[in-house]
Amino acid sequence: MTLASTFGGVHHFFNSGTWLVIRNLLLFFLVVFWLATVWWVYKDARRRIEDSWLVGTSIVLPVVAPFIGVLIYMLFRPPEYLEDVRERELEIKAMEERLARRDLHCPVCRAEVGPDFLVCPVCTTKLKQACVNCKAPLEALWQICPYCETSVEPATVGEFPTFEARPTRRRRRSE
Repeated sequence: MTLASTFGGVHHFFNSGTWLVIRNLLLFFLVVFWLATVWWVYKDARRRIEDSWLVGTSIVLPVVAPFIGVLIYMLFRPPEYLEDVRERELEIKAMEERLARRDLHCPVCRAEVGPDFLVCPVCTTKLKQACVNCKAPLEALWQICPYCETSVEPATVGEFPTFEARPTRRRRRSE
């Protein structure tokens, strides 16, 4: 086989109808893939970006620079979906509300208690220390009573907060 006959066979293949079908199918699939990447960028940008101008810019990028535009979009797109951001913000807000309400339950029996309760009415657990002068409930870290300006003696270790149930007084039945 000579070199001229080899090139002649290749030349004959590229001028044949088979090559035209293969070339047209490849171009068709390339255009379909390009349009699919533009559609994917559109869908993804709508889920990640709130500003409609930025979504439009994100779509123009793969249209103008096929295939490379998609890679550029993927480098600069926001890392999370808007729905995930909103969900995380709601979870944070719910946790903050739970933390704000956490002192409204007894640490032992989980019964609801008021912010001014000294003991739990259900299990008699000591919740707060009372001011020696005005008997107002005091927080553990306070150094002065904000109601009567009486100095608060620091609680000794193990003294406050105890979170232990007080012994209940039992009444004897009169027989």
